[in-house]
Amino acid sequence: MIDLRGSGTYADNVEFVVGDAARLTVVWIADWADDVVHVSMHHAALGKDAVLRHVAVTLGGEVVRLTGRVRFGASGGDAELLGLYFADDGQHLESRLLVDHAHPDCKSNVLYKGALQGNPDSGRPDAHTVWVGDVLIRAAATGTDTFEVNRNLVLTDGARADSVPNLEIETGRSSARTRQRHRTLRRGATVLPVFPRNPEEQARRLVVRAFSAKSSPRSPCPRCVSV
Repeated sequence: MIDLRGSGTYADNVEFVVGDAARLTVVWIADWADDVVHVSMHHAALGKDAVLRHVAVTLGGEVVRLTGRVRFGASGGDAELLGLYFADDGQHLESRLLVDHAHPDCKSNVLYKGALQGNPDSGRPDAHTVWVGDVLIRAAATGTDTFEVNRNLVLTDGARADSVPNLEIETGRSSARTRQRHRTLRRGATVLPVFPRNPEEQARRLVVRAFSAKSSPRSPCPRCVSV
């Protein structure tokens, strides 16, 4: 587990080498103070029949960018990339992912979910999230099975979610799917009728929990599930 807290300006580079038939689970949590600027690069190299599970949770910081790269070095690899993020006004949270399928019979699954809550009256920049999901399936990577999804829940005005899926396929012998979805929660239209006895803030929290429920229970980190 990589648990990040405190203040400052940081840049780091982390490499994960998963050998043949090895299994690795990584949990990365960015719960920074409001003034933090952090740029992080994660590289993962998978051997034959290797399994990687990477969980990224981004909550704090003024500007946080996580760039992830996964490359399959042999056949039979399996990579699962899960992400949760929540942006308030004044925050810019960015996730840029690339999965490079260069060998046959490998699998990748990417599921990132985010929620945003801005405040147009705060005088701060809008809450802003960016997700870029790149998948490259090379000509030799026959039998590839890849799936990527990004979903965003916009809770208020003063918030913007950008989602850019990119899929490049050099072989017809593969299965590749990509999805993106944005939902905007209008004040009073959804929250108050569904939860008439709850204050609006509590109701919004319940909606966010329901929205992220499909991904967070899969996380091996209890703290991630509680987010």
